[in-house]
This record gives sequence, structure tokens and C-alpha cells, in this order.
Amino acid sequence: MALVRKGARRVIVDGTPYRWRLRRRPTYLQGLAWSPCTYAVEHAGTPGTTLVVTTNHPHPSNWLGQEAQPVRPSDVADAIKRALHAGWRPTTPGRPFHVDRSHGI
Repeated sequence: MALVRKGARRVIVDGTPYRWRLRRRPTYLQGLAWSPCTYAVEHAGTPGTTLVVTTNHPHPSNWLGQEAQPVRPSDVADAIKRALHAGWRPTTPGRPFHVDRSHGI
């Protein structure tokens, strides 16, 4: 499943371009800060398997006003490197590949 291009940001990891996107509005559980923020990543040139990264902080637009940290491009690049090392193949079609970085929640 391809990411929506509108609102997607670009990041380059080891010379390869990727697009990533954070939901503008939180899901119901994210809005209540019951589940952490997630974002999706895909290869910019040949979208295949989507990488779904679960962070260790609440969504920035949560409804309770809990302090959230922004998702930085360096965080995304680090998650991509870890996913590639764990076996993610971004140009091969398939099920979403999940990386859980929600330790401490």
C-alpha cells in the first residue's frame, strides 16, 4: 500500500531516498494517549513494503495535552537503518514491516 504523497517528507539514507508520513490527526487511541505515535515509511522510487514505526511517545496532537516529542528526520533515518538490518525489503511488495520502538511505555 503506497503512502499518500501529500504531506509526505523525504529522507535519504545511505544514498537511497525514502518518503515518510505521520498522520496529521491522531487515531482515537492516540488522541487519548493510550497508544503511542506511529509513522509510515516507503521507498521513494519503487514503493513496495511499507515500514510502520511505533515510537515511544504520544502523538503530537493528542487531546489530553500530554507532552510529545517531534519525529525528526534523524529518528526516521535510524529506524530505516534498523529495519533494513532486521530484514525489511522496501522495494518488494508484501505486508507492512513493523518496528516497535515503544520501550518504556
